[in-house]
This record gives sequence, structure tokens and C-alpha cells, in this order.
Amino acid sequence: MTEHPRYIIVFKPNVTKEQVDKFAEEVDNNGGKVTNRYDSVLNGFAAHLPDSYFQNLQGDDAIDYIEPDGVVSIN
Repeated sequence: MTEHPRYIIVFKPNVTKEQVDKFAEEVDNNGGKVTNRYDSVLNGFAAHLPDSYFQNLQGDDAIDYIEPDGVVSIN
């Protein structure tokens, strides 16, 4: 099975941990996989998302932004 693209999903400050937990569960239920939780750093998580579910998340009012995840290096 091909791995889906990985994104960082950050929620607005007023979104509760319980709401983020529900989104994480929905990711897993829709063919994705949450790989990291950032509860103490950001209100969000990193996940592999199928394209179809990524499209659903983009317009959600609870989400502040979604960015592709990747490695950053400084030379």
C-alpha cells in the first residue's frame, strides 16, 4: 500500500483537546494515520491523509491551517 502524503494540521486556539482527539479519530477512520501529536507545542497533529479526506479538512472552521510536513535543514 502506498503511503499518503503527510501534513501538519493546526487547530484554532479555541478548539479543545477533545475536539482534536475527535479529528484524529476521524483521520484514522478515513484511511489516514496520525503520526505525531503536538498538544504542548501546537494545537494539532501530523498525519498521513488520503486526498479525499484532505479536501474535507480544508474548509473546516476549527482548523487554523494545514501544511505539508517535511524535513527542514540548515546548511
